[in-house]
Amino acid sequence: MTSTIVHIAFALLIAAALLGAAFDWRSVLIVVIVTALPDLDSFIALYTVAGHRTVLHNVWLGIVPAIALWADLTIREQSIVRRRWGPWGIRVAWVSIGCYLFAHVGLDLVDGVANLFWPVHDQFYRLTGSIELSSQRGIVQTFVDGDGFLLFEPEGTTRELDITTGVDPAPTDDGSTPDRTFPVIGAGWELVVVVTGVLVTAARFQLSEEKEKF
Repeated sequence: MTSTIVHIAFALLIAAALLGAAFDWRSVLIVVIVTALPDLDSFIALYTVAGHRTVLHNVWLGIVPAIALWADLTIREQSIVRRRWGPWGIRVAWVSIGCYLFAHVGLDLVDGVANLFWPVHDQFYRLTGSIELSSQRGIVQTFVDGDGFLLFEPEGTTRELDITTGVDPAPTDDGSTPDRTFPVIGAGWELVVVVTGVLVTAARFQLSEEKEKF
């Protein structure tokens, strides 16, 4: 499962690419907080069946704020976000929503599972597939079906699938104290993402400082 550190590192890459003139310590901190918050539903799992990868790991927490922000910017005569935070706030809000959907939920969807449509529909999904270029078959892909829909593989409901975390570890067969394991970096590609995210963010801050000198 993707750790919070990896989620944040991926979000830092997105922030460095998309924040533009809004890139500063405040905006980066907001993006980091928004990206890390979903993993708090590990604690919710201590008290309810619908917990980790469910309560704070669904598309609605990205779609609803996105619609609200769009409505505020286009339908209202005077935008609350624009009036209070200006272009900086608008850019940070959009990037934060994108990081929630892609840097957190998206990564969990391909490196684990996510209950994408909870509470409307209780089902964990995993996104699997591949794209190949074959000398005999041409381009072969298994991500999208014949109707043009992404193929999400169902993995069970909240009552059928028990997700083990360091906060809520699975009970042992012999009744002994379970090992609480908190993932940090679990694969080579995760290490690459973390190192790249940190270096790119540091470089972005350095470039911003150099630009202010001119």
